[in-house]
Amino acid sequence: MVTQTIAGGPSEKLGIRAGDRIVLINDSTVANIGIKNSDVLKKLRGDKGTKVKVNIYRRGVPELMVFTITRDKIPLYSLEASYEAAPGVGYIKISRFADTTVEEFRDALKKLKEEKQIHSLVLDLSGNGGGYLNRAIELADEFLSMGKRIVYTEGKNNPRQESFSTNTGGWEKGKLIVLVDENSASASEIVTGAIQDWDRGLVIGRRTFAKGLVQKPYPLPDGSAVRLTIARYHTPSGRCIQKPYEAGDENYDMDLSKRYEHGELYNADSIQFIDSLKYETNAGRLVYGGGGIMPDVFVPLDTSMTSKYYDDLRRNGILNDFTLSYVDENRNDLVAQHKDVYAYKQQFTITPEFMNKYIAYAEKKSVKKHEAGFKTSEKLIRTQLKALIARDLWGINAYYVIINDINIFYTRALESLEDNTFEKMKIAGN
Repeated sequence: MVTQTIAGGPSEKLGIRAGDRIVLINDSTVANIGIKNSDVLKKLRGDKGTKVKVNIYRRGVPELMVFTITRDKIPLYSLEASYEAAPGVGYIKISRFADTTVEEFRDALKKLKEEKQIHSLVLDLSGNGGGYLNRAIELADEFLSMGKRIVYTEGKNNPRQESFSTNTGGWEKGKLIVLVDENSASASEIVTGAIQDWDRGLVIGRRTFAKGLVQKPYPLPDGSAVRLTIARYHTPSGRCIQKPYEAGDENYDMDLSKRYEHGELYNADSIQFIDSLKYETNAGRLVYGGGGIMPDVFVPLDTSMTSKYYDDLRRNGILNDFTLSYVDENRNDLVAQHKDVYAYKQQFTITPEFMNKYIAYAEKKSVKKHEAGFKTSEKLIRTQLKALIARDLWGINAYYVIINDINIFYTRALESLEDNTFEKMKIAGN
């Protein structure tokens, strides 16, 4: 079964869609013969420009549909969502820093400015593990006026190298919020650190991962290579992004686990900063070095809606499988009833009947209903189901339009645009 087609890819362009079932590949049967996913992928993949024929069963179509796909380079986009979160407030989520990230951001921002006349922007870098560092520098430049230091590297035997903003930037004025968490790393931390040090925007979330090493590969005669750390990344104020590793490999590797143990993810007061690593932002606000970027507004980890029952549902893929089958059976009706995801968000309701069908489906898949767990996670399950249906109908952007309603980072960001947080933090928004 096709779970999702990549936007802009050759299959999506031909009209193949989520819920389609591949029966034949180049006239060889792949359905109901116990073939592995890895074997299916081997049959589908090939050199760019070559062709592969697939026969597809689609619910409601009496005969198999034949598609001849011309293999091509698959575009992997890094911008997952872009929409108006509230009147005049744009939301953009970037999942990683790839070669096209800045171009994707500029296109999305231009559309939001032209179509929605936004005055504020929420940039979501939560869970973004990094990527191309040069793209991070370019993205930071989008928010800073000319001549501002974005980041610098420095090592024991490597002289200091600095990067500065230019006179080009799509969002140098207007309120800006950056969302980060403990999985925001490397390139994400460079962007966040620059924005925070120049008091350009408000950082909301939890302390970032703390990955800021510059590594250089040295080729060896046998074709392998050794990567040596030669420098570290620093924010404009001088903070070192990299977490310390003097305490040994075990402490370094277990850093995130220790954050759980020490309560850092639940309470900002559990975070211990070293006085000798005090730094100041451009406006004189106190920030600390020692690893990662500490947000201006701390948001604790929310476990109020999670339960073992929900974890079992997610781990077994039941949420995704059920919604995929539901959309496959009801796609035409859903599209006819809801012109877009915004209409769907207002009109579609997870009814008791729908939920009972879902619970019965889960029990067939050996996940028995747990009353206490269901009560704890009911809101989360309902929102996930609704968001996954939206994703299968309109793509990943629609998923975030729905799921962000229970995202506490997102909620706090919208609240901060309405209260006096910007003024209290000495962030003017321009």
